[in-house]
Amino acid sequence: MIKFFRITIPVLLLPICTWAQNGVYYIPSAREVDSVDLLLPRTANDTLKMSMYFYLSAYYTELNKDSSLYFGDLQLTLAQKLHQKLWEADALFQIGYLSFGLGNYPKSFSAVTRGLTIAEDKESEINNWRVATLSVNGNPHTARLFIWSALLQQLAFLYENVGDVPNAISNYLTAMKIAESVDNKIELSLDNMSLGYDYIRLNKLDSALIVENKAQVYAVQSNYQIYLGTILESIGDIHFLKNNYDSAGKYYRDAMNASIAQNNLKDEINSFLAIAKLKRTRGKLDSSLFYARKALLTSRIFVMPTEISRAYNSIFSAYRLMGNTDSAYAYLQLAKSLDDSLNDSQRDKTNQYQSLNLNAQMRLQETEKSKIQFEDKIRAEVMLASIGILMLIAFLLYKNNRNRKKANILLKTQKEQIEQQKRNIELALTEIKSTQSQLIHSEKMASLGELTAGIAHEIQNPLNFVNNFSDVNKELLVELKDEIKKGNFEDVSAIANNVISNEEKINHHGKRADAIVKGMLQHSRSNTGLKQPTDIHALADEYLRLSYHGSRAKDNSFNALMKTNYDPAIGLINIIPQDIGRVLLNLFNNAFYAVSEKSKQQIEGYEPTVSVSSKKLGDKVELCIKDNGNGIPQKIVGKIFQPFFTTKPTGQGTGLGLSLSYDIIKAHRGEIIVETNEKEGSDFIIGLPLN
Repeated sequence: MIKFFRITIPVLLLPICTWAQNGVYYIPSAREVDSVDLLLPRTANDTLKMSMYFYLSAYYTELNKDSSLYFGDLQLTLAQKLHQKLWEADALFQIGYLSFGLGNYPKSFSAVTRGLTIAEDKESEINNWRVATLSVNGNPHTARLFIWSALLQQLAFLYENVGDVPNAISNYLTAMKIAESVDNKIELSLDNMSLGYDYIRLNKLDSALIVENKAQVYAVQSNYQIYLGTILESIGDIHFLKNNYDSAGKYYRDAMNASIAQNNLKDEINSFLAIAKLKRTRGKLDSSLFYARKALLTSRIFVMPTEISRAYNSIFSAYRLMGNTDSAYAYLQLAKSLDDSLNDSQRDKTNQYQSLNLNAQMRLQETEKSKIQFEDKIRAEVMLASIGILMLIAFLLYKNNRNRKKANILLKTQKEQIEQQKRNIELALTEIKSTQSQLIHSEKMASLGELTAGIAHEIQNPLNFVNNFSDVNKELLVELKDEIKKGNFEDVSAIANNVISNEEKINHHGKRADAIVKGMLQHSRSNTGLKQPTDIHALADEYLRLSYHGSRAKDNSFNALMKTNYDPAIGLINIIPQDIGRVLLNLFNNAFYAVSEKSKQQIEGYEPTVSVSSKKLGDKVELCIKDNGNGIPQKIVGKIFQPFFTTKPTGQGTGLGLSLSYDIIKAHRGEIIVETNEKEGSDFIIGLPLN
């Protein structure tokens, strides 16, 4: 129970601590995401997991759309399972936005229309968990309107993409009206920002400037500034189109600084390209080339193909104006080659989407909704008729039961004899169970004695430190009182510093003892998990990423290469996913620790690498976790699965992780072995039965 509260309370407090900024557009901090990363593998509750996926998807929105979409899909799956309608609609909005950004327009359209069906229904406000995460005031009605207006904005994006600007503007205005009704300044900022973009396309520059200035004001008031760079860049574009180049330059620079401050990589690149365009227009070709190359460098680092192509074209334009035809031609070829590869993968999605008549699709959605409502009505009528028939059947059964009772009276004597025999058998069974319980209790007490001896042995060392330093502090405090009476304050200060130093050591060794006790409690607890068909590859991928992020959280300078090689012939296997996940996380943590320690040796050409692979061997699955760290000395390989044995420095490990992993694998009727070469790395090989 104590462990449950330690895990759940931080998760429950997370949305409360950031309450003023919650909502569908909330972007958590890296520190909050680190907390979620640490808690997620220890959380079995689906409702808490759904909330964690919300935060992870929001964090990666503009950093890594693929990762964000992955967590958004997980949030949607749990929201549907838990019947959390507003959480489902929020996940559909996120999926719609991310799919649009990734060029998957049909998936975006499907997600948005499904989300609108939920958001337009007032019944979706009922029975939703912690709606404070989805709105600033925790009101379900406010949360629903927040999500509704956000989905309308996304629908406007889709209209823009097929060139239907009037319908896009209409949806923006509707979204703004809903946002104004609940004072949603974030939505008002985003809608005005997008509306300004449409006005620029229609060459209504004065109108565009008015709404973009409103967007900037709302962004500052709401403190939701992740797209402030986009707004400032649009204002710069308006001034550029009006030939106000000085003002355009100021806003482009402000956009660049705002995007960098918000860690919005895409808008940062856009601002570089906008400045490059302005410099090129004003004849400052060297400066134009400088900013175009900055855009190219950032795009390459973060693998953004579309932005790389735009940067190529910007560099081509600068070289062409400089008269450097060779370089211009080279970058033109690069741009054309990349555009062709992008178009090949994107053309089918775009054509499929643009072939849709969006208005016809919306009408089809409404028709389908009416059809579902009619079918629900028919089902209700059929259900009422069925209830009537069941009541009639129940009445007939009641009469039949009365007749049966009369017959049962005749069998009463025989039944009493049977009951007596049953009681005799139950008494004998109780005695057998009592004997069995005594035997099990004796065995448990023997195991408990061994466990207690182990705990006492392991925590004796830190407790000796605690006791010794406590005795020293007692003597120092007596000496301190004497020196105070004598007025020797320099000695008083020195003694006080010694006391503080000793207290720090007491605290350190107390934490060591606490870690050992917690580990032993985890090692000795009983497992109540149930086996279920599980995708072992998805499980391994999840814990590989979580372990890597955990290592990065401890040392942000640490980087490692992760490789996977899975056998596609392996389907679902029957395991307890929480337990096997704990084994994988422990092995991944050890692997990343090993390569991290080796990387500190600064060996030339060394690249820290952790690999995971699988293969099917008859009726078994073999999973291999490999690292290229320093390996394990042969003289201690036979001890690594023993409780309390660790190769880590004192205070950094309790020596229970591999012992616990060994027990879990054995409980699954599997095996775990290690193959290692000193200074070359280690392979941990897990064998598990398919069923």
